Amino acid sequence: MENNVPDISAKIGEAIDEVAGTVVGKRREIELMVSALIAGGHVLVEGPPGSGKTFSCKSVAKVFGGEYRRIQGNPDVLPSDIMGFYVYTLTGERRYVKGPVFTNILQVDDLNRIPSRALSALLQAMTEYSVSVEGDTYTIDKPFHVFATMIPPDIEAGTYQLPIGLQDRFWVSIKTGYVGGDVESEILGRSDVLYESSTEGVKTVLSPRELREIQERLGDLVYTDKRIVKYMVDIISNLRSHEDVLIGPSNRGGIYYYRVSKAYALVKGRDYVIPDDLKSLAQYVLPHRILVKPASRRTPEEIVEEVFSSTPVPKE
Repeated sequence: MENNVPDISAKIGEAIDEVAGTVVGKRREIELMVSALIAGGHVLVEGPPGSGKTFSCKSVAKVFGGEYRRIQGNPDVLPSDIMGFYVYTLTGERRYVKGPVFTNILQVDDLNRIPSRALSALLQAMTEYSVSVEGDTYTIDKPFHVFATMIPPDIEAGTYQLPIGLQDRFWVSIKTGYVGGDVESEILGRSDVLYESSTEGVKTVLSPRELREIQERLGDLVYTDKRIVKYMVDIISNLRSHEDVLIGPSNRGGIYYYRVSKAYALVKGRDYVIPDDLKSLAQYVLPHRILVKPASRRTPEEIVEEVFSSTPVPKE
């Protein structure tokens, strides 16, 4: 693996270009997904049906290689469908059959169609990189990432409210939609290929080993000035104390914000974080961690925007 930031950033840029060449009109979303991966985290993509959520996740997984497994969300999903289960023989012996969570990238489609009992199986895996089955704990090898998709609950019935504890474990939450204009014309022009949603044309650019190496070195590769750290702390503190906020970003959320900002700087070809990185990431890292007071008519996104506009930016 390359030892300097320009070479590593170039390699990451190549991976992004590779996916963007197949998933048309979603470069911003791809950059965010890759930033979350480089930081070591999990991604939630929310959008209407047919907007490229699954295809984007699958393509990003392909460009990083490794093992990829997928779960289709529905109300019948059980914890064992995610974690695995024991098989008992007539002699009383038992054998553990690993579930799909034992992979490098686990894609969970229609996350909010899965009942909370099964969703709880993801909580331990996403934070502790392990699962517990019948009192036994099994470790999940790194890199391990969850890519989840969901259709907004306000446009389709039959979905569950995601627990705040689960939402908080997603490092970024991306809201995507339909493309239009020239981009849609390009998509229609490539319909004979895209209709199959195949990722065969996406080549692997970084191996799981290389990805893991970047994750482990991220702290040394990218510098975060203490003024940037204070700016981040001020943003989080102001969100927690906002009059319309019941629960603000968690300590875990702050850690993820810090790591993703470093990864995003690397994506942009820099070895240091700037205030604009925090602003660019804010609407993807913070709103899904905020619970607004019932009496408030504000959205988490509006509150985040307000806090950023009122919090002083670090000066040179």
